[in-house]
Amino acid sequence: MAGESLSGSDLITRYEAIVADFPVWSLEDGLGEDDTEGWQELTRRLGSRVQLVGDDNFVTDPALIREAIAAGIANAALIKVNQIGTVTETLEAMRLCREHGYAAQISHRSGETPDPFIADLAVATGCGQLKSGAPARGERVAKYNRLLEIAKARPELAYGPARGWEEG
Repeated sequence: MAGESLSGSDLITRYEAIVADFPVWSLEDGLGEDDTEGWQELTRRLGSRVQLVGDDNFVTDPALIREAIAAGIANAALIKVNQIGTVTETLEAMRLCREHGYAAQISHRSGETPDPFIADLAVATGCGQLKSGAPARGERVAKYNRLLEIAKARPELAYGPARGWEEG
């Protein structure tokens, strides 16, 4: 296993075995970002059983997400506001995901600050997923604390994937 080199198809077979034996529900960047055919195969073979999150191949770019949707790649996108550059582009990427049945997961970036904005964004868009890492450092804890503040102040808000959220 250690140091082993697998083809994309062999890696997908390995993922299938892992998913069959363990309660895996999400796989991020399962293949190389430029492996279009591999991603299509991964999506065909595992897309109905687990969340397949594109990160490096989508980079929160609405144009790339649109192309991936058309090509049948993945079923979810990692969303990083400062990766694409603007909140408008971020919301467009999330809108595309929602319209095409893809999940969206708001994520922090390396070098993150204690600003909890992404917690607010995750709740406001109803995406139901926030990736902020283990609560081991202040910048991560700030996001979780913000989620707790929102839940206390607005208990009527849905915190899982919302139904019917629309832009505007």
